[in-house]
Formats: sequence, C-alpha cells, structure tokens
Amino acid sequence: MPKRDYPNENIISAARNYHGYFNGEVPLKFRVIWKKAGAVFLLFGILVIWELAVNWTDTPAWLLPAPSDIFSEAQASYPDFFGHVLSTIYLTLLGFLIGSSVGFLLAVILHILPKIRDTFYPILILSQNVPIIVLAPLLIIWLGFGILPKIIVIGLVCFFPVAIAALDGLKNTSSELKHYLNMMGATKYQLFWKLELPHALPSLFSGLKISATYSVMGAVISEWLGAKTGVGVYMTLASSSFRTDRVFVAIFTIMLLSLLFFFVIVIVERIFTKWHTKGVDKSESKH
Repeated sequence: MPKRDYPNENIISAARNYHGYFNGEVPLKFRVIWKKAGAVFLLFGILVIWELAVNWTDTPAWLLPAPSDIFSEAQASYPDFFGHVLSTIYLTLLGFLIGSSVGFLLAVILHILPKIRDTFYPILILSQNVPIIVLAPLLIIWLGFGILPKIIVIGLVCFFPVAIAALDGLKNTSSELKHYLNMMGATKYQLFWKLELPHALPSLFSGLKISATYSVMGAVISEWLGAKTGVGVYMTLASSSFRTDRVFVAIFTIMLLSLLFFFVIVIVERIFTKWHTKGVDKSESKH
C-alpha cells in the first residue's frame, strides 16, 4: 500500500485557527490578550471618549477637566502631593492591619465558642448599620483630633469583611475530614491548625481583598475630620477652591492605591494558598 502523508501539527493548528475565524470565534491568542489587558483597553477607550467629549463641547475646566489636564496637574503638583499620598498610605496600612487582625481574632473566638457566636453575631451585623460618616464626628468629640479616631474609622471599615469571611471559611470546613481527624485522635488545637485554618484561607483572603480596597476610602474619610496632611485633606482644599482637576487627581490616586493594595493581597494569597490554586486549575482543566 502506498504510504500516506499526514499533515503536521503546525498545519492542523493553523487550520483550526482559520476554522475559528470562519465560524465567528475569537482565536485563542486574542482571547488571552483580551483577558489580560481588556480592562486596560477599556479604560483607555473611556479616557479617549472623555477627552474628545470635553474638547468638542468646550466644557469649562472647573466643571469637568479633560484627562490631559488632569495628568498635567498631577505632574505639576507631584512634589507637594506626594507627602499627602505618603500620609494616606501610612494611615491605610496601620488601620488595615489593626482592623483585619481584630476581625480575624474575633472570627476565631466566635468559631471556637459557638454559644458566644449565636449571641454576638447579630450585634456584629448591627455594627455595620451605623454610617461611618456619622460615627466619625462622634469619635472626634470623644477622642480628639489625634490618630486614634482615624485608626478606629479605618478599622471599622476593614474588620467586618475579614470577620465574616473568616468565620464562614472556618464553619464550612469539610465534616468528613473533621470526622477523620477525630478518629485519629486529633485535639481541637490540631484540628484548628491542621484543617480548619488552612481550609479557611481562601475565604479569609477574599475578605482581606475587600478590606484592602475599602481601607483607602476609610483613610480618606478619616482625613476629612481634621487631619493636617493626606489625600482627603488635599481633596477638601481643592474642592473648596474649585480646582476640579486636583480633585480628580486625588480620585485617581485613591483608585490606584486601592488597586495596588488589592494586588498585593492577591500576590500574598497565591503564596499561601498554592495548594488551593493548583486544585482549582486541575478541576478547570478537566472541564
């Protein structure tokens, strides 16, 4: 029989790509690019439309500045603005660490003591029904204009997502694995450190990511109440003098800081939950 020549793998992959084009499917290469940089392209498109709309309608700069004017002002005011940014970062980190630590410890205590959890859990939810912007002036009256009321404001914003996420993660540990470790004679201490805490880490980091994004806004709100430096102070001075471009500089800085803290938590999560990430990747590859 004559020997048949089969097409090599490159020809087959090229044919599949062309098949995708003809059927209206997006090639894998472009799907990967869009998945990684789609948000950047979308943001760039919004800024371009914003710039064109402002120039086309001749909108006054004090009402709505163009993105180019905002970036020019950010570059011009950088030497003075950088000190405000550092002050906000310091407040954010301090409040985030304290608030997240309190939230995690509270979740552990409520998990270990179920009777206290049933009593305290409704109060935990009610604590979030008081608006921070209303509570903050009271903290200033009670505690003065120092750093303590500002840390409490940021801590109140941060502790709740961490407490709820960690508590749910600890509670939803596999009952089969608990039963298996109990049969092996594991103590409550070993059960917590070897099973419950590792399985609660994905939920805990979900709460930390929420708290990280909220912490910057909490720091700005606390700076509105009597701070001398900070992005919130810079924003207040800019709005009172109708410098809308500086207000947008502060807004974009808050957004960038929130994204930065969020991605830091994502990196730490990948370090501490490699086992969970690998398991998810394997299950997705099967589907």
